[in-house]
Amino acid sequence: MKTLHKLFAVAAAFGMVPAAAALAQSAPPPAPASAQAAPAPAAPGAAQAPGQTPRDAISAASQASPAQPEEISGANMGGTDAPSNASVAASTMASRATPTPGIGQPDGRAGLQDQVTPIGIEASWFHNKILMPIITIISAFVLILLLTVIVKFRRSANPVPSRNTHNTVLEIVWTLVPVLILVAIAVPSIRLLAHQYSPPKADLTVKVTGNQWYWTYTYPDNGGFEVVSNVLSDADAKKRGEPRLLAVDERMVVPQGAVVKVIVTAADVIHSWGVPAFWVKMDAVPGRLNETWFKVDRPGLYYGQCFELCGARHGYMPIAVEVVSPAQFAAWVASKGGTMPGAAKPTSPDATQNSPISNPVAAVPTAPGGDTSATPPPTNVSAGTATPPVTNQSQASTSRGN
Repeated sequence: MKTLHKLFAVAAAFGMVPAAAALAQSAPPPAPASAQAAPAPAAPGAAQAPGQTPRDAISAASQASPAQPEEISGANMGGTDAPSNASVAASTMASRATPTPGIGQPDGRAGLQDQVTPIGIEASWFHNKILMPIITIISAFVLILLLTVIVKFRRSANPVPSRNTHNTVLEIVWTLVPVLILVAIAVPSIRLLAHQYSPPKADLTVKVTGNQWYWTYTYPDNGGFEVVSNVLSDADAKKRGEPRLLAVDERMVVPQGAVVKVIVTAADVIHSWGVPAFWVKMDAVPGRLNETWFKVDRPGLYYGQCFELCGARHGYMPIAVEVVSPAQFAAWVASKGGTMPGAAKPTSPDATQNSPISNPVAAVPTAPGGDTSATPPPTNVSAGTATPPVTNQSQASTSRGN
């Protein structure tokens, strides 16, 4: 029996036992100690901390018990369900943004998603107006040359091949034309890179941490509170009217019109945080802080995915970014227990009555002689004309060197 156990352990270590992989995929994902654990039930009438209160019952259930792969990729893997309809959740989720068909999510098109950021609009124009025409023209030209060679210079039509080995004009053309094409591509490309990697001053900073297999969003500018984002099961996604494999329980929320700086890292393996409608994709590497940014003027809900193969549940860590008005963002921050920059902070519970901020000391009236009653004149002041005693420092006793 001991020998059998040893053989099984060796086989599992080298991936020879399918049961080991099955057990790894069926185990629940690891939960962070601070945010992933289910909140303890409060006593009736007791108030919960604002930062620990999910937005709705679906989020609370998902935070307590994240969806498993079998709840997501079951019978619906074939995609037979109708696409999500934003009106499904309009009556029950009035305070939560719902997706707009064709905006911020895949809709079956072969091209790029509609871009909602300045960088995305510029990049989309560069792709559609510069790259695609050049690629199409080059492909068509090469195809015509190949067909010409096949038809005109086949053996039956041209039994005696040409012996020419050089053509000066042709060599100049096929050298100069590619250079001109590269220059035409380089100018808008370098301009796009300059805009992409020279961001304006940030209005909001969000730290994104990739985990196996969920995302954590931290808001250092708003008190440092943390939001844990898990994928929703198919049933919960359908209740909210959101697309399967893209809906999450807690979203990343940002204000519209704000320059958002995103600091991306990972806690375990390499992930990649990206939202196609923002033209944003940044690798999340453990031990490294990568930075990107976006600015969205259109309120709404935008989806993304992890773009780096990160393990067994790589396909189950979607991204949902909700863009709201500044007032709604401030209300959301308050509901999470955070504060807005410049807002008055609550009084600290350890403040004392002797605090110089809460109880400043009143000014002491000046006495007629110029002195105050609280500060009597010192008695050890010597006259300015007094001769100080003379000392010989070379003869002063010291312990240095003894």
